[in-house]
Amino acid sequence: MKLKDSIIILLITAAISVVGNYVGYKVNMIEAIPGVLILVLIAVAGIALAKVIPLKIPSVAYIVTLSTLLTVPGVPGAATISNLVSKVNFLALATPILGYAGIYTGKNLDSLKKTGWRIVVLAIFVMIGTYLGSAIIADTLLRVLGQI
Repeated sequence: MKLKDSIIILLITAAISVVGNYVGYKVNMIEAIPGVLILVLIAVAGIALAKVIPLKIPSVAYIVTLSTLLTVPGVPGAATISNLVSKVNFLALATPILGYAGIYTGKNLDSLKKTGWRIVVLAIFVMIGTYLGSAIIADTLLRVLGQI
């Protein structure tokens, strides 16, 4: 996918997210736009880095690394970035992304059918494993911190 196509998709997702943030969480659209644009810029930078750097690292790794580095306390502008992005609710971002996933899955339904019942078993194990792993980590940390 070309960078131009990625930018278009990110901007469409940003627009849907701003509207969803307003409708679902009553956050003023004008207040949310700077945070959403920061997220788009970080995503574009991460996608560009993945194309430029000759390593086989997914763009999401660059995006997460950039966003983490930009919000580390003490980094110039980190507090401002964190404040602006905090106006964007995570679920408002997830809604259009899940919509795209649904469209993609529907578009490739024939491929999904070919995987058969094994994909259902795999999905169940992944969900159970993720839940149990999260619960074990949370329990361990809460015990270490003396909360339980």
